[in-house]
Amino acid sequence: MTIPTAAPASGADLEALADQLSAAANALHARLLRGLRQPQAGGAPPLSQPQAQALFEDEVALRQRANGLYLDSARLAAVGLGGAQQQLLALTARAGEQIAHLEHVRDLVELAAELVELAGAVVGGKPEHIPAPLEKIRRHLAALGQAAPAGAAGPAAPPART
Repeated sequence: MTIPTAAPASGADLEALADQLSAAANALHARLLRGLRQPQAGGAPPLSQPQAQALFEDEVALRQRANGLYLDSARLAAVGLGGAQQQLLALTARAGEQIAHLEHVRDLVELAAELVELAGAVVGGKPEHIPAPLEKIRRHLAALGQAAPAGAAGPAAPPART
């Protein structure tokens, strides 16, 4: 997978990314509700109030980032990711799908935070900050057994500039 180093290429690309982030927020919301209603895997207690609040805040942040993408699509449309845009969309879609099925709160919190970080880089127009959270998401999904087949990862990400 080629790591994107620029903002999405067009308004349509931004909207597609915003749609994926919204879908991830929907999955996070559904998982949060399920976690509040039933015990975790292995008989662990349901989500604690602080865990639920943190996940809810991540859900809200994802929705805000997605809404920002919708609003800023015209401004950011001129800077493109090229072919990497489809990979970015595919990765965020897989992350959203995975959120719906995660049983461990730690994985849920980490993946949600990684998506929020990625969305912040895109919405903020900071393409140099995209590779780091994108690589975190890719590695997290790989650890969960949800990454692309071996060899599809492409070159390593360049160091993020701060």
